[in-house]
This record gives sequence, C-alpha cells and structure tokens, in this order.
Amino acid sequence: MNASVDHYPERQHTPTMCSSGCLKRLILNNAPLILDGGLATELEAQGAELQGDPLWSARLLHTNPQAIKEAHYRFLLSGADVISTATYQASIQGFVQHLDVSAERARELLMSGVRLAKETVETFASGERSLLVAGSVGPYGAFLHDGSEYTGAYAQEMSVEELKLWHKAQVDCLAAAGADLIAFETIPSIKEAQAVVELLREFPDCNAWLSFSCKDERHISDGSLFADAVRTACRSPQLLAVGVNCCRPAVVQPLLDSARAALGPDTRWVVYPNSGEDWDSERGWQESGQTAGWTPELSRTWVKQGAALLGGCCRIGPAHIAALRQQLKGSSTSSSESTNSHT
Repeated sequence: MNASVDHYPERQHTPTMCSSGCLKRLILNNAPLILDGGLATELEAQGAELQGDPLWSARLLHTNPQAIKEAHYRFLLSGADVISTATYQASIQGFVQHLDVSAERARELLMSGVRLAKETVETFASGERSLLVAGSVGPYGAFLHDGSEYTGAYAQEMSVEELKLWHKAQVDCLAAAGADLIAFETIPSIKEAQAVVELLREFPDCNAWLSFSCKDERHISDGSLFADAVRTACRSPQLLAVGVNCCRPAVVQPLLDSARAALGPDTRWVVYPNSGEDWDSERGWQESGQTAGWTPELSRTWVKQGAALLGGCCRIGPAHIAALRQQLKGSSTSSSESTNSHT
C-alpha cells in the first residue's frame, strides 16, 4: 500500500442510514449499487496474515480493528456504495473457541463489526452518495473451516431448525448493532436457504440479500438447481436481492438466465463473483486457464439481466471496484490512492 488513510478527511456529509421502509426504494432508484470487493484480500494486501486462520478476517475485530476501518475506507474511496462487515467467519461459538473469550465478549466483537463499518461511513466525505453497511453472515460451513461452504455437505446432517438456530445468534448481533441490511453469503444448499427464510420472520424489521455458492452454470454447490434455490429464497419478502458470490465470473450469466422465471417480481439480482482464479489449499490462488477472469465489462450484461447490486469477492480489490464504478456509473470517486491498492 502506497497510500495512508490514518487521517480521514473532515466529515462533509452524513450518509442516510435507510430504514427498512425506504431501503427497497433506495436500491431501485439508484441501481446498480456498487458493492465492495474481497475484504480479506484487501486486509492481506495491508499485511494481515489470514490464511489458515479459523476466524479469517474476523480475528482482526479483536487484534487490529483499525486495519478493518482502513480497508473499508479504501473500498469507499474506490466508489463502493455498500460495504460489508468483517463478520463473514465470525460467530459467538467461534470467538469463544478460538479467542478464549466469554459469550458476552464474543457478542460485543460481532457487534463491533457493524460499528467499525458505520464509523468509517460516517467519516467519509460521500457527497450525494447514500452509503450502506451490510452485516455479513457466512454459512455454517465457514465456521467449520473445512471448505464445506463450497459443497454444503454438512446440511445433510443438520435440520433446518438447527441451521436456523446457528444463524440466529449472528443475525441478532448484527441487527442490534444497526446494520442497514444483512448479507447471507456463499450459501451452498437449499436447506440453509430455507433456514434463512424462516429466520428472517423472527426479525421483521430486517431486510437482507442472499447469495449462493455455485458449482457450475445451473447448480448451487449442493447440486440443487439454482432456479430452485432462487425460488426458495424468494419466499421471503425481506430478501430484496438473491444471487451469487465467490463463483467464477463466466458462470454468472448462464446462472441468472437459468433462474430468470424463478426471481420474484420485487426481487433483484445480487452478483459479486471472485477473480476467476482457482483456490488450492496448499498453493493458494492459481490462475485458471479454463474460464475468463473478472472484468468490469462483464457487469453490463449482468445489469441487463436485472442485477441491482454488483461487486466482487475473493481477490477483488479497490482498484477493481473503481473500474466497476467507472464502467457502470461513468465516473469514479476514487483518487490515485485506490488504484495503488490493486491486488
């Protein structure tokens, strides 16, 4: 990183934190909204060592919260309208187990993810942009730390009620902390999606999006048809968007086409694929020669298909998001600071 964000600019504009009643209008009136990229990718670019950590970027809520704020800031600087909290792999049980803290302290740490994001938003000179904080909730497989968020195998051994109870503790913290909406991410199975739909009924003031991990152009990770998964998710009026994340960019268009008829009339697509590289547990990210990688030009096709929320996942940094905003909005709010953080 060549640029420092230790000193944020003076506050010039207080972003509107949208109530549940106006959130849908904000998305529709301002679509497409630009999401951030891979938070862990940017933290690692700043020097954080996250690989192999069962808490992943959530550990920094405990050890280095300032690094999280700086990463959020760089994505805002690049043009992101929505930033996601550093809580994807965070859970009450995980914090208690891996940090040796009390359940109450674990709850405080989870809530701090929202506080850090909101503080960054509030100190950012956003002009007329309305900025949102999405409370990130990963699948149960992220807690298992065995890659099963890309298979969904654990769902075969769990009931919908068990999955629902697992997610409830995390959602309760993020909602109580004031997240504008909840982002259920990398969900690999229909059963877990059903649990999310049922859980949201217990949080009637919460809106959310749900994005699936997918294995190919027609199926989510557990082998179910993407169209069936979308149909399940659209049973919840609180899910404002449904879609995909952390998949190869090349599969997005056929996936969305396959489920076009399943998407509810009041629901939009959310799309934030990874770089298109392959993950190797021993060698890390490896370039794939089989499919095209992430390019901002692909986003125009996704918008034509109805995507209202677009960004990136693993290996997508602030420079990518600046290019995405330039492609979709015709302008970038970033300075040379953000382009220096290409990862």
